[in-house]
Amino acid sequence: MSTTLTLSCLLWHLLFIAGLHHQNQAYAAGGGQWTLVQNSIGIAAMHMQLLNNDRVVIFDRTDFGLSNISLPSGKCRNDSNEMAVKIDCTAHSVEYDVLANSVRPLMVQTDVWCSSGAVAVDGHLIQTGGFNDGDHVIRTFYPCGNCDWNELALGLLARRCQTNDAGEENNLYPFVHLNVDGNLFIFANNRAILLDYTKNVVVRTYPSFPGGDPRNYPSTGSSVLLPLNLGQPSTEAEVLICGGAPRGSYGQAKGGKFVAALNSCGRIKINDKSPTWATEIMPLARVMGDMILLPNGHVLVINGAAAGTAGWEYGRDPVLSPVLYQPDNPIGSRFEIQNPSTVPRVYHSTAILLRDGRILVGGSNPHVYYNFTGVLYPTELRLETFSPTYLGLEFNNLRPKIVSPNSQFKVKYGQKVVVRFSVPGALSNKGIAVTMVAPSFTTHSFSMNQRLLVLGGGKSTLVGSTYQVEITMPNLGIISPPGYYLLFVVHQDIPSEGIWIQIQ
Repeated sequence: MSTTLTLSCLLWHLLFIAGLHHQNQAYAAGGGQWTLVQNSIGIAAMHMQLLNNDRVVIFDRTDFGLSNISLPSGKCRNDSNEMAVKIDCTAHSVEYDVLANSVRPLMVQTDVWCSSGAVAVDGHLIQTGGFNDGDHVIRTFYPCGNCDWNELALGLLARRCQTNDAGEENNLYPFVHLNVDGNLFIFANNRAILLDYTKNVVVRTYPSFPGGDPRNYPSTGSSVLLPLNLGQPSTEAEVLICGGAPRGSYGQAKGGKFVAALNSCGRIKINDKSPTWATEIMPLARVMGDMILLPNGHVLVINGAAAGTAGWEYGRDPVLSPVLYQPDNPIGSRFEIQNPSTVPRVYHSTAILLRDGRILVGGSNPHVYYNFTGVLYPTELRLETFSPTYLGLEFNNLRPKIVSPNSQFKVKYGQKVVVRFSVPGALSNKGIAVTMVAPSFTTHSFSMNQRLLVLGGGKSTLVGSTYQVEITMPNLGIISPPGYYLLFVVHQDIPSEGIWIQIQ
């Protein structure tokens, strides 16, 4: 049985390759620091979403069997349709409080496996679909401190999880990005289209990814929409796709042969008159990797394996070292290998950006049930953070601190905002930028709704003991959908701690 999200679910929310450039690249050695923050959260972190109260909603699936964290006294799931344990007094969802570093069990009633999610304008999580009795269900979770899951009386019209074996389809969990024209860029297998979802019309097709190898489940790569710079005369939209597994890898993995993962990436400017893929080589081949936009506009590629595919027991050789990708560098100098973790993160792993600039990493369970012994990659309950190099003590003098506005600041489209900040050392005006990042719903190696906008920067003025820079908020919802974002000041690629803003 294989995990899948149909295309319509994602629409609800929003290689050895011919023509590879600079194949003999030198990769700089990087840094970064790993920290174990929870030895066990009781469940496998298969789905994660950061909310605007700095708490992370985490869940796996209800049919793994009994988890390692109990529900509050008196609470039990009693589900006659459940395939594992019909009366279950353990939790399959938790809330992780980032600031307190604590875990609270949550009660989700129906199976949430292979589901999706998005955060509404007011900050609550809307979560849709799942498996078995959860495949038509809509659930909500509000960031109110002690709230729990709520299942709505009205559900989806069609199920949002396919239950048959996916085989070699390689088009499940497609990559979907909201273009700056309001249409959706959709990539599945090795091809992409631009869809006007309001009319259900394909308005553009793109060249196939060079080499023809697939990039979607079970040959799972990952993708990001690179930062949108609103300071340019026209905002350019460029998609990056990295990793995956060669065609046929899934069938070979089922037969016990684990093919090396793809080490290639491709970039495409999706609004060019004649868009083409520009390809390059990663220093580490990777399947099931996550790609996270960092506050300074860099991309972190993390988690995954060097051989095999996604799916039950089909990944091998965990890739323990993240790779930093710097999109504005010349081809040949964009990648930097980071310090490794000691925890394998293979199928069903996740990673998300936190407000302080760290990356929260969890999950890994390639088994049909919780399985802690006698297997290559035991079910993983530990939660880690990866602190990129920019959080190192050596950059303290460069690190800005936002003085105003305060977190939870509300803004309107097109509004001008003065951001005041301090810097311990000397300020370089050439290195100042203000960015805003939409926190993502992450599962199965793709961060749904992930988006980073560069609002401006440049020259800052000194007012008293602080600096200030004026920025202009995006003027269209198709550029930045309404809701909560993290706002950062970045100085010479060193970001401040973020503040929450709400645009509407």
